Amino acid sequence: MDRVIQKLRDNHDRYLEEMIELLRIPSISPGKPHPEALEQAADWLEARLRRAGIEDVEKLRVGDRSPVVCGRKHVSDDLPSVLFYGHYDVMPPDPLEQWQSPPFEPELRDGELYGRGTADDKGQLLMHLNAVEAYLEIKGTLPVNAIFVFEGEEEEGSGALDELLDTHKDRFAADVAIICDSPFFDRDCPSVCYGLRGIAAAEVRVQGPNSDLHSGNFGGAVANPAEFLARLINDLKGRDGRIGIDGFYDDVLELTEAEREAYAALPFDEDSFRNDLDVPALYGEDGFTTLERIWARPTLEVNGIGGGFQDAGSKTIIPSSAFAKLTMRLVPNQDPLKILDLFEEQVNSMAPPEVVVTVEKGHIGYPFIAPIDNLHVEAGKRAMEKGFGSEAYFIRDGASIPIVTSIQKKLGATCLLLGIDVPDGKIHAPNEKLVIDNFHKGMEMIAYLLEEL
Repeated sequence: MDRVIQKLRDNHDRYLEEMIELLRIPSISPGKPHPEALEQAADWLEARLRRAGIEDVEKLRVGDRSPVVCGRKHVSDDLPSVLFYGHYDVMPPDPLEQWQSPPFEPELRDGELYGRGTADDKGQLLMHLNAVEAYLEIKGTLPVNAIFVFEGEEEEGSGALDELLDTHKDRFAADVAIICDSPFFDRDCPSVCYGLRGIAAAEVRVQGPNSDLHSGNFGGAVANPAEFLARLINDLKGRDGRIGIDGFYDDVLELTEAEREAYAALPFDEDSFRNDLDVPALYGEDGFTTLERIWARPTLEVNGIGGGFQDAGSKTIIPSSAFAKLTMRLVPNQDPLKILDLFEEQVNSMAPPEVVVTVEKGHIGYPFIAPIDNLHVEAGKRAMEKGFGSEAYFIRDGASIPIVTSIQKKLGATCLLLGIDVPDGKIHAPNEKLVIDNFHKGMEMIAYLLEEL
């Protein structure tokens, strides 16, 4: 094993150059402003898999969606099969003016590589490939059967891959799935993530008069859609952080006392957390700590709101319509389809007669949780501790990766979330970055994991 680790270390410069090459491709999925870039990134990965010695490489498609790049290295029917998952699509870089360097021109500063997709998920994706390639070059074979799956629409819900898990189940059949798309608890705290929140998205639109109206001539006679939307949103969640949707909490998996004790023992500093965000106070559901709220409690958030005049100065109107985009983060045992139905019923029951209120249901993702005493999960923890040379923590993550639950349910695979992002990695935000030392140690972690499994 020492020779494999040395091989990885000898190639640090090459791995960094290859990552930068992939990061320069603006493979944005939401809105698909550069559809050709998504194809280019898929082509790049297809070629890289072949160079790594992976066989049976191809791009699978569902309609006109971005391709899913697949590859397999089958060694023996007697060995476990391991699926390595990642995504090559990225979020839009807006607002551009807040970037310290161009988002698709990666820049290395103080041991951190800045650019869109560094941590989410191109850098973490490449750890799989590099580790398997090095192992193959040194030992000539693998101790597992390796399956690679790289998709191009994770940021939009993984619809194509989710469908392919049904239609190509034999191609993806695996005992374990390795997903490096999650964070450490803290910069110096390697972490195995055993739980994710799900998601249910919706848009609420309030329609009033058939055009914007003069607020002097019509004010006081016509309902203002922006005002009525604000009232509706206010009634969906109380000041105590509790969500006012009938039946919303019915299926919530409550935290165990052991989990609450474990979270309380983690080195979490609420004051530092608040100061880093530059907010005067933290806020959330009464009766729970900050970590419990983020990891194990459901939420309802307004992601965007619009309607009426938005430019500088004043324009005295009653807007014709107003809208809000909302998402609900869900916890284990909550069904996003059921939650969206409950949300729609609640909004419709609250809709006042003076305006027309409509709900458009959006994308969903199911929550995920794994037993931490599972043999594969324990193997992942040992591999992380070997790769990073320190104790690894068990944590949950408040974010959603919808495809994880699909892999778990449809393939029956144990999902290991072994990401190497850091809390200040700025994923989805300007100045996204990847700690290069974590990238290098993450490859060693994957190499150790090949033997641990």
